[in-house]
Amino acid sequence: MYRRLRDMREDADKTQAELAAVLNVGQTTYSRYENGKAQPSLDVLRQLAIYFETSTDYLLGLTDDPEPYRQLKNKAKEQ
Repeated sequence: MYRRLRDMREDADKTQAELAAVLNVGQTTYSRYENGKAQPSLDVLRQLAIYFETSTDYLLGLTDDPEPYRQLKNKAKEQ
């Protein structure tokens, strides 16, 4: 999960401080999430998923598909 957070932040061209501000946490706290020294709360995890437009499953490493729910939603619309 931690590497994914860093990679997604870097892909979005955001600094840790910028993302921390979005999450309403300190930069040090966010840095600890990326380094695996702290676990984000469920609320922070939800905010991250919304911000990066992905699922919490992807953030947690339970799937390698960053868009599983949108794909399911799109499939349901096609039927």
